[in-house]
Amino acid sequence: MKDNIIQRLEALRQAMRTRGIDLTIIPHVDPHQSEYMADHWHLREYLSGFNGSAGTLVVSLDDAKLWTDSRYFLQAAQQLDETGITLMKDGLAITPSITDYIRTTLPSGSTVGIDGMLFSINSERYLKEKLGEVGINLVTDFTPADEVWANRPPLPSDKAFIHDMKYAGESTRDKIGKILARVKEAGADAILISALDEIAWALNLRGKDVAYNPVVTSFLYLGKTGSTLFIDDVKVTDSVREYLAGNDISIAPYNSVLKFASALPLTTKVLVDPGLSSSALVTALGKRILLGRSPIPLLKGIRNDVQIEGLHRAMLRDGIALVRSFMEIEETLSQGKRLTETGVCKILTRNRSLQPDYFDDSFGTIAGYKGHGAIVHYEPTEESDAEIYPDGLLLVDSGAQYLDGTTDITRTVSLGNPTADERHDFTLVLKGCIALASAVFPEGTCGVQLDILAHQYLWKEGKTYLHGTGHGVGSFLNVHEGPQSFRNRIDHLTTVPFAPGMVTSDEPGLYVTDKYGIRCENMILTVVDRETEFGRFLRFDTVTLFPFDINLIETSMFNDDEIKWINEYHKKVYDLLTPSLNEKETAWLAAKTQPISRK
Repeated sequence: MKDNIIQRLEALRQAMRTRGIDLTIIPHVDPHQSEYMADHWHLREYLSGFNGSAGTLVVSLDDAKLWTDSRYFLQAAQQLDETGITLMKDGLAITPSITDYIRTTLPSGSTVGIDGMLFSINSERYLKEKLGEVGINLVTDFTPADEVWANRPPLPSDKAFIHDMKYAGESTRDKIGKILARVKEAGADAILISALDEIAWALNLRGKDVAYNPVVTSFLYLGKTGSTLFIDDVKVTDSVREYLAGNDISIAPYNSVLKFASALPLTTKVLVDPGLSSSALVTALGKRILLGRSPIPLLKGIRNDVQIEGLHRAMLRDGIALVRSFMEIEETLSQGKRLTETGVCKILTRNRSLQPDYFDDSFGTIAGYKGHGAIVHYEPTEESDAEIYPDGLLLVDSGAQYLDGTTDITRTVSLGNPTADERHDFTLVLKGCIALASAVFPEGTCGVQLDILAHQYLWKEGKTYLHGTGHGVGSFLNVHEGPQSFRNRIDHLTTVPFAPGMVTSDEPGLYVTDKYGIRCENMILTVVDRETEFGRFLRFDTVTLFPFDINLIETSMFNDDEIKWINEYHKKVYDLLTPSLNEKETAWLAAKTQPISRK
């Protein structure tokens, strides 16, 4: 495999020489700026061997480097070993940004080549500006994938399907009306949408084009004089065609979107989100373009009553599947049978798949035993698969796509003989999870203001984690969505005020390299707490239904409110799940949810 990577990089460099390119940037992204994407666009993985969901490969004629964040430091180091590609640990003070690296490495007059369909408008403009300051040229039509990628996977051809109103709770016609009203407020006549989750939500369409994310590969133009979905014809069934026509939406080939954009009347103002749309659209639209935030993430992020009811049903079924999964894990180990990390993944998927309305997992299950748990987004493979024994910590981050809701949960459990350090660190993390879940705050509060609640106990001991504390979760859509998030830095996600109906993950963690990883994650729904003379106050309702490992809680570190919270949460879990469990499962859950007290 390592030899293949070296050969592939040389083929890329030959293509660069032919075009007069001195350096190229290969992001892990598609023309829709997706986090997860169809195999057709996994060029960075093909060229580097690194398969994490975040990371950018930079290749010059004599060097190659890959930038990725803290979730993947350990994984990337292993996968890049002996490839000639240097790992750049993004987010550390000693690591230059990609732009700074290029500016200090290439001489003036050099040329950087990128594929403009794989760079957002914002990122391309920033790159062009910064490189131009030092005399480096940027060309945006360098598209080496078909040339260097042998047997490149084709575009997805799976059929799109309609997401029923009993799950969606709002019609496509009503959604389009809301979208166009906000487009008009922004001063535009139409909107061109690239983000696949936004298109899926707006049209109440779903598909299987991307692993774990039920989206459909397409572009969508919504205008006051007509709307068009750009999608390959093979993906459209007769029922979907009729459904779209009934909503006044025509169909055009997927690859015709740039031609369509360039042929629009010059008087048409088209709203395009510069963070979610390819820079190639700027050239196609020309003076027709109006850059601005898409109104869809906020509309999509606030769930209606039907979606909230569906979320609770999905959480109930997910909790049942989790009880059966963790019981099976424990029984397998207690009987001395062989169990590996991938075996844990299979157990979870199998038990979830037996639940009504199951569609898929919502992401690749993270099952990290002992030191593998410290690899933040570790997903076991045949090469890394560790055998699990009744000793040490197991971190399991998993979720499912049900037709009525998306789930995401992390539990860290002791398989036997927990150490004092493991119990201490687990309790610090759980305290942060509880603190955030217990927050009451005035309307208008943002994620960057609340994030410290989850970090505070770790920070007091000089400990921290570098990933975000929480992300928005879709409704039978992407497990990672905006518009809101918890993170200790200011950006466009952390400055979105929380609103009733938003669903977010709450997942602080701590990772000790080569020893263990700890993460405690629930999903929380924003609800109204009360209204006073000082305004309306909001809080979070924890909707995930599965216990934390009480054997890892150092109860002397808990205060009375934390003891009350965990006992009330575990009672809720027990009361809601047991009507659907058999006697043996009920007894198991009773032991896992017994009340705790301070020592």
